[in-house]
Amino acid sequence: MSPQERVRALELRRARHLPWHSPPHLDLQGTRQYLISAACYEHHHIIGKSAERMTDCEESLLELYRDCCLAVYAWCLLPNHYHCLIRTHNIEQVRHELGQFHGRSSHAWNGEDGARGRKVWHNCFERPIKSDRHFWATLNYVHHNPVYHRYVAHWQNWPWSSAAEFLEQVGREHAIEMWERYPILDYGKKWDLD
Repeated sequence: MSPQERVRALELRRARHLPWHSPPHLDLQGTRQYLISAACYEHHHIIGKSAERMTDCEESLLELYRDCCLAVYAWCLLPNHYHCLIRTHNIEQVRHELGQFHGRSSHAWNGEDGARGRKVWHNCFERPIKSDRHFWATLNYVHHNPVYHRYVAHWQNWPWSSAAEFLEQVGREHAIEMWERYPILDYGKKWDLD
């Protein structure tokens, strides 16, 4: 976007009383694949307060995605954000269910932490997958995220991810081939949820 286009976009968002910098949600029609990402407010490690909370959050998210998506290809839950690669025919329903989950988890975690009124979730957005190359680079990115954020040295060692399951399903040689064929390069560099 040029500087003039950015100014016009912000003016339009202000005029419509929309948040100035929130990503737009595109309600694309038909069955599509998406990368869903969400972060804790100001990147606080609210999800990661304990291993139990991480596990409960992962289980709840996977149940939600499996109930309202056609496929869950990859996921990764970190202490302050998560990514999930899915296929759905109704992204509006997925966003609605995620909104409900974010509300319930905020209420529960704020009660557990004695932090009523604390903002837990800040940003949730979906990126439509545009091609096979984009899909595989995204899958590699999701599985590599714990390494990128320095939680583990090897992506298959992160317990709150589909990486080990993926490796078991496709085998080490195929996983290496997909990694080399579809490298992540700078994928997520400007928008990854630190």
